Amino acid sequence: MIIVSACLAGYRCRYDAKVTTDPQIVDLVRSGNAIPVCPEMLGGLPCPRVPAERTKDGTRVVTREGADVTEAFERGARETLRLAELYGCDRAVLKARSPSCGKEMVYDGTFTGTLRAGNGVTAELLASHGITVETKE
Repeated sequence: MIIVSACLAGYRCRYDAKVTTDPQIVDLVRSGNAIPVCPEMLGGLPCPRVPAERTKDGTRVVTREGADVTEAFERGARETLRLAELYGCDRAVLKARSPSCGKEMVYDGTFTGTLRAGNGVTAELLASHGITVETKE
């Protein structure tokens, strides 16, 4: 059993409510081998929502309008970890570059499309608990 980003499974949960379905992820969910999660919505954020990025130092998550949504991202990460542990997941396939799910590269907090080295809040928490995190890319 693995955790997957719900947006990749076809759920309208991205910040812009667009669908980014990946057929392989959908097949994993339909076969009962994957659990779709959206950490941002588990953290209490709506859909659609104002885009958010991790700050350059990686300590906070802020929206394009300047609102600090760090607590919602951390809460969603904790809930995702709780689900992973509950279902015995040792692997996660997450959405690349996301402030929640990105691995190795995330947007840099300037809202200019610039990437920087780093992980999303959820990817970081899952990895710190021994869960293998990868992106669909």
